[in-house]
Amino acid sequence: MKLYGKNPVIERLKSNPKTIKKIYLQEQHPDGAYVRKKARKWGIPVYSVPRSKILKMGRNVNTQGILVEVDDFAYREYQDLLGAAKNKNKTIIFLDNLTDPQNFGAIIRSAACLGGFSIVIPKHDSVDVTEAVLRVSSGADNFVEIAKVSNLAQAIGQAKQEGFWIAGAVVEGGEVLDQAALPFPLAIVIGSEQKGIREGIRKKIDVVLTLPMAHARLSLNAAQAATIFCYEITKQKKNETKKNS
Repeated sequence: MKLYGKNPVIERLKSNPKTIKKIYLQEQHPDGAYVRKKARKWGIPVYSVPRSKILKMGRNVNTQGILVEVDDFAYREYQDLLGAAKNKNKTIIFLDNLTDPQNFGAIIRSAACLGGFSIVIPKHDSVDVTEAVLRVSSGADNFVEIAKVSNLAQAIGQAKQEGFWIAGAVVEGGEVLDQAALPFPLAIVIGSEQKGIREGIRKKIDVVLTLPMAHARLSLNAAQAATIFCYEITKQKKNETKKNS
């Protein structure tokens, strides 16, 4: 798997350097000295190459002059993720059949920026953590645990058994997000833009939430909506912690 772009690569060097196999650096790269220093510390080989080779290796994607070969993404075992979420008061984001890598990468980035979130995706009919997802997440993948499960409905059921309330994000018909008193510990289900949340999973939802739109025919994409939901969850979770302290 290849990782490219200044921010994703430098963040990986800081946070998870053991997963890096090789680094290809464009000649006279402005961050070359820093990258080589970090690479030396971990025994990672660095190859200085002309711009034309970097472009070819990156398949004409804007690599910003730096590209690395990394291990495939390491998914967390769901039971471990669930236990950690319960112990550390994290909110689980269940992504139901999300297929767009841009949206997935952006959701990972928002989850990392706000903190206190883990992500679960199904093995089938869903985007994986790909090179495109890593590029969009811009290094956030180093800070968010992600599990992949065979049966998302079953995984949600297990979270309910562990005491998690399940919220579902819907386009219309739910409680208005900033007017709802969210229960904790909480997990939220976000569906695909085309199909929303599948009926079988909707039956497991305890709280249905909606973002009101100023213009009825407009809606946010999955990543934009997820960011707003996660922000409100973070705000209410902090208020809940203060109240109980």
